[in-house]
Parts: sequence; C-alpha cells; structure tokens
Amino acid sequence: MGSSRFKGYLMAVVGSMSYGLNPLFALPLYAVGVTPMSVLFYRYGFTVVMMAAMMVILRQSFHTTRRELVLALAMGLLFALSSICLFLSFTFMDAGIASVLLFTYPMFVALLSWLFFHERLTPVAFISFLIAFAGICCLHNTAGGKQSLVGVLLAIGSGLTYAVYIVGVNRSALRTMHTFSLTFYASLSGFVLFSMCCALGKGLTPLHGAMEWGNAVGLAFFPTIVSLLLVTRAIHIIGSTPAAIIGALEPITALAVSMLVFGGTITWLNGVGIVMVLLAVCLMMWKGR
Repeated sequence: MGSSRFKGYLMAVVGSMSYGLNPLFALPLYAVGVTPMSVLFYRYGFTVVMMAAMMVILRQSFHTTRRELVLALAMGLLFALSSICLFLSFTFMDAGIASVLLFTYPMFVALLSWLFFHERLTPVAFISFLIAFAGICCLHNTAGGKQSLVGVLLAIGSGLTYAVYIVGVNRSALRTMHTFSLTFYASLSGFVLFSMCCALGKGLTPLHGAMEWGNAVGLAFFPTIVSLLLVTRAIHIIGSTPAAIIGALEPITALAVSMLVFGGTITWLNGVGIVMVLLAVCLMMWKGR
C-alpha cells in the first residue's frame, strides 16, 4: 500500500473515531445540568469560531454566491435538526446504541435517491433494509429499563435528517462549494437556530469551570471539525466507499465510550441488533457504487 493511501486510510480511521466521541463530551455536560439545547449552542458556537479562525489562517475565502449562501443556511438547519434528534436521544437511551442507529443514514440516502431521483435500488440494498429493520427491533429495549422507544425514534430521525442533508448537498449547487465554506455557513445557521431555541425556551445553561468549558470546546473540535476535515480528505484519497465502510468505527467508538467511561451496559439482544445494523450498512456500501 502506497504511503498516500495509507495516510488516507489513517485519516478515515481517526476521523470516524473522532465523530464517535460525541458521548464523551456531551454526557458530562448533561450530568451537571446543561440542557441538550445549551450543549448544541456551545458546540455550534465554538465550531463557527474555530472554522472562521482556520479559514483566516489558511486564507480560505468567505465569499459565496447568494444561491449557495441560501442553500448552505437551509442545509445547515437540516444538519442542526439531525443534531437535535441525536442529542435528545442520549437522554432516553444509551448513547452508544443511539449512535449505532444514527449510522443507518447511508441506507436512508439510498432510499431517498431511489424515491426522488429514480436511482436503482438493488436487491442487496433491499435485503440490507430488512436486516437493519430486524436489528433496530432488537435495540428497542435497552438494559436498565429505560423507556427507549422515544430514543430509538429520535436516533433514527437523526439518521434520516442527516441523509436528507447529504442528498440535498449532493443534488444541489452545494456539491461544488468548498468544504470549509459549507461547514462554516451550515454551522452558523445551526448556531442561530440554537440561540433562538435557548432564548425562547428554558434559557442558556451557563458553563462553570475548566472541565465544562473543555468538554464544550472538545465537542466542537473532535466530533465536528477534526472528523469532517479528515474524513473529507480521506474520501479524496481512497474514495467514498472505503471511507464510508470505515465509518462503521463511529458507532463502535461511541459504544466503547459509553460502556468503558460511563458504565453503559447492553443485553445480548442489543448486541445482536448492533451487529445486524452494522452488517446491513456495510453490506449495502460494499455492494453499492
């Protein structure tokens, strides 16, 4: 394997594992009373600031056309909605299992492409849907007796809205928009949304101490900026399908964090469901384009 492709695979691994660190930074903030909306406010706020700083340092232009700007802000709202569903699901079920359900988004991408753009839905993809559905049924009842139906629906909703975001970006003028600019304006749109939610809701929960501020910054840096930039670069080097399959490390990392750091537990039926969901997604991507 050439050194360039090795770097590409390494970037995909590190980027995917970075995204799986969402629970590591979010759950400690929940534990001290920071609301999910406040957590997302800080995450998107720090993301906007850090992306702006990186663009200035790397001399990336903030200029964009009016059409691209409107589309980027609209897609940012979809991305923010996906984040809302995922972070709310953490309050109803094990965060690791919720991350596994989020990983159903590649199948939703295939389904949306088939429904709205008449792309061919292969028999393998159909079988993958059935396997994933059976796996999701196994994840319905989590250990600890939590009422997980709402959590399952929220996590799946996160995967669906993220799939709509991906399809929207790939099927619009945003397809050629620079990654830095798209990320900045999409994050800015989400930041405005969460600012409004905090203002109209229970208000913004303040952060106290270096630990809380560190978790908020870490949430913006590792699962957001590091993950996005490394995975995007990996796709350019090794291709989208290998990078997407390596993306299975995202929920696996989240599961490991949930169990090792926060003492999460799963039943044997949950374990079967997790394997089935991961198998279904990887099977579809392996046989897909």
